[in-house]
Amino acid sequence: MDYIEVLETSLGKKSEKELLPLQPGYVPDTYADVGDLVELFGYKSSMNINQGVENFSLWYKEYNEQ
Repeated sequence: MDYIEVLETSLGKKSEKELLPLQPGYVPDTYADVGDLVELFGYKSSMNINQGVENFSLWYKEYNEQ
C-alpha cells in the first residue's frame, strides 16, 4: 500500500482499489538478497523506492505528453 500511495502522490491521481481476501498461494512478504549483485558488479543502489517511483512518474508523465 505504501508503494501505491507514493505512486498516487507522484501522479496526482487516486487509484480505485478493490481489496480482496488473501488468495491461495499468496506470499505476504518477500525479501531480496542483492549481495551477489554488490559482490559481482560492485553496484549498490543509493536511491530509495520513494524517490525511484517519483522519478519514474515524472518520466512517465513527460513521455506521454509527446
